[in-house]
Amino acid sequence: MKKSIVVLFACVLFFGAQQSNAQNSKDIVDVAVSVDDFSTLVTALKAADLVGALKGDGPFTVFAPVNSGFAKIDSNTLNALLQPENKDKLTAILTYHVVSGKLMASDVAAALAKGNGNAELTTLNGGKLMAMKKDDGIYLKDAKGNWSKISKTDVTASNGVIHIIEDVVMPN
Repeated sequence: MKKSIVVLFACVLFFGAQQSNAQNSKDIVDVAVSVDDFSTLVTALKAADLVGALKGDGPFTVFAPVNSGFAKIDSNTLNALLQPENKDKLTAILTYHVVSGKLMASDVAAALAKGNGNAELTTLNGGKLMAMKKDDGIYLKDAKGNWSKISKTDVTASNGVIHIIEDVVMPN
């Protein structure tokens, strides 16, 4: 767990800590709902019945994909995931974007420094994400070998923090 926290904080340092203290009174879901570029994520959270969980005490670290990240998924596949019969699969994907604890970018930076540019994160669904430093920023590598750049860090909420990513990461 310490390793996971350190990794996330490293990301923040490398991307320039951009804390949004004005959002401290809002929980993770309220912050997501207030950002237009998270509308697909919010729709998916509702379909997976995860809104209540992410309104909980936490703390949580959420790697939140923007709408353009969801748009890279085949539309038929995405629409199928949003159907009630695929709730378990959607839940597994969404909880793969969440880490227990509040991992600020400075924690991630420290973990990356300690791990020679790599740090492993354990997600709420039990899967692993690898945070890696590259020349142009910090990336997450998912279980399928796909990459997602962390484009903004440290969007704070009352029950955790959101780091914005450019693509949806996928578990096995």
